[in-house]
Amino acid sequence: MEKQLGKFRAIQNSDLELMLSWRNMPSVRRYMYTRHEITLEEHRLWWEKVCSRSDQQYFLYEYDSTPLGVVGFSQINNDDMNSSWAFYASPEAPRGTGSRMEYLALEKVFREMMLHKLYCEVLDFNGAVIKLHQKFGFSIEGTFREHHQVDGEYVDIIRLGILKGEWELIRESILKKLISQR
Repeated sequence: MEKQLGKFRAIQNSDLELMLSWRNMPSVRRYMYTRHEITLEEHRLWWEKVCSRSDQQYFLYEYDSTPLGVVGFSQINNDDMNSSWAFYASPEAPRGTGSRMEYLALEKVFREMMLHKLYCEVLDFNGAVIKLHQKFGFSIEGTFREHHQVDGEYVDIIRLGILKGEWELIRESILKKLISQR
């Protein structure tokens, strides 16, 4: 499956500048809560905090040994068996990268981490990502109305979630579609 979909690998300190370059691209940061250009010092401090926490895991996504994105799981709750997640791809990543990352993230959460639920929050104007999550079986669980300010305007936050049983029902058909697109 790695040959067809790629893989997640541990993030090394040597990856931080590449990750930051993607994260600071206007096409990426416009869909993030933190929208300013992040300094390398800020990024390194953030990474130190991530590494010190047991409720967060971040990975670099690679396809054909080429780094193409970042996937992060946070608020991992082993009592309630759920986690939040987020991802971003390199602006130069080929079409389909987000779908491959999403498939691997769902497999990691439900087959390796053995969690019951995965959830996320998306700025309401990021319709492409909302549709992507829905394609993978996520349901809209709610809207945090005018919850976050973007350029001085309040925007809604869409909360989406998927349960392990829901993923199990569609994972094979999603995998077939992803493989046939290659």
